[in-house]
Amino acid sequence: MSLVSSHSPTGQSPLRTVQVLGGGNAGSSAHVRSLALGLVARGVRVTVCAPGEADRAYDFTGAGADHVHVPRSSDPASVAMLREACKHADLVHAHGLHASFRAVLALSGRHTPLVVTWHDRAHAEGARAHLVRLLERRVVRAAAVVLGTTSALVDRARGTGARDARLAAVALPAPRRIADAEDLDGLRSKVRAELGALDRPLLMAVGSLDRHRGYHTLLDASRAWCRLDPGPLVAIAGEGPLRAELQRRIDDEELPVRLIGGRDDVSDLIAAADLALLPSRWEARSVLAQEALHARVPLVATDVGGIPELVGDAAELVPYGDAVALADTVVRLLGDPERRALMREKGARQAATWPTEDETVAQVLSVYDELTRPLPLI
Repeated sequence: MSLVSSHSPTGQSPLRTVQVLGGGNAGSSAHVRSLALGLVARGVRVTVCAPGEADRAYDFTGAGADHVHVPRSSDPASVAMLREACKHADLVHAHGLHASFRAVLALSGRHTPLVVTWHDRAHAEGARAHLVRLLERRVVRAAAVVLGTTSALVDRARGTGARDARLAAVALPAPRRIADAEDLDGLRSKVRAELGALDRPLLMAVGSLDRHRGYHTLLDASRAWCRLDPGPLVAIAGEGPLRAELQRRIDDEELPVRLIGGRDDVSDLIAAADLALLPSRWEARSVLAQEALHARVPLVATDVGGIPELVGDAAELVPYGDAVALADTVVRLLGDPERRALMREKGARQAATWPTEDETVAQVLSVYDELTRPLPLI
């Protein structure tokens, strides 16, 4: 393999790449911002095509990229906007299924290499699940390389017809460092006072209020924690279609749970918690799991998707949908400070094995180099 290059195939100008995002979940949007920062620093020209709200939230322009507003839609006008933005690109890199499908449409008839990163699996049931499979097949067969953030996603891409599918090195952007123990104590006190958990354990969950997140199981489990003294508070950060339904259950059953809405201080919330909870039906490279282990906060998660691969033995894993197992595991951990201390140490060691942002950029640049290097003269 040749050395990674930041030049276009002609060798006369910087490599021009377009990163395509849809609505962009937290993981893929943070990844693209980190990627843009690293690529620009290495002389690559980066354009990020994403809705305007994604640039306002993740500041791609502040990372040195150009931003082109492209709505999260596959209608002809949006595809035409994306096609125009990709006109002079040496390579297009799309993130997520729907962004990748729009990129396939926009590049129709062109020979621009397409790289696709699958950060997660699309959640769909019934007829929609069949449509998702059709979209996946269309995307992976058009892509030169598919990068999956977990082994399961790589296997899924290969099984769907990908010509070249590889495990992606995807780093969580470096979390904000707390200067010393005193600062951490101050942060914890501030967050816990705001949430009403100064004198009780704080259990933190983060994610959109959607069916696949497993929050109904979490509410079922929370009934068992009411008998503890002091009883823990569960705080769930996120918004979504289930908010009214979940809030109704919390009120009707008087559960020790607070829905605190979308937050931009998730790292602080997790750092202030006694335990982090991840009850999802499916997760790939969970941002919450990574944040928790980085922050040395014990994690209880479902044994699904990419979670076991990501956390190793540094978290307590329970079956999805098993409220009794989740409740019992939390009760046991809250009563066992030595076990929590061990999990904190294991979490820090596991987090140290994950790819760095520099390693992530290096892998991506290596793929770009393969796809854009000039063919040897015969």
